[in-house]
Amino acid sequence: MRSFEISPIGTVRNDRTEVQHTDHWGAVRSTINIDERFGDACLQGMEGFSHVDVLFIFDQFAERDDYREPRPYRGRADLPPVGIFAGRGPRRPNRIGVTCCAIESVRGRELTVVGLDAVSGTPVIDLKPTMTQFLPVNVQQPEWVSRLMSEYFQP
Repeated sequence: MRSFEISPIGTVRNDRTEVQHTDHWGAVRSTINIDERFGDACLQGMEGFSHVDVLFIFDQFAERDDYREPRPYRGRADLPPVGIFAGRGPRRPNRIGVTCCAIESVRGRELTVVGLDAVSGTPVIDLKPTMTQFLPVNVQQPEWVSRLMSEYFQP
């Protein structure tokens, strides 16, 4: 297969440093510092959006050795085994994460967001303003996901 090289566009800065599975990301305030190579106007226009999709790398997690066998999500015996692409965990091929976050402020090359589930120092690989036309209308998911995620974005 073809491979690609991706360079970070910026870095996450916040008070969260623990990389283990943790909940309560809803009140986490993060500043994404964009690399100077993009210039001071790189975020111009972002202030008109309420949310941004942040794509980042789970760089502090190793990939799994084998992705073929379904496993219980987060290793929890009370959850059903799922294939690697039926979850959003960090131990995955390419270790790419994506989270839709509320924009709090835009200042030069600094974007402050709320609800980003990435620890301080995480490399950001892209930002995309969230647009209504890209959002699904009727999202469905298994009951166990609702149970698992019930406190994930709670403050």
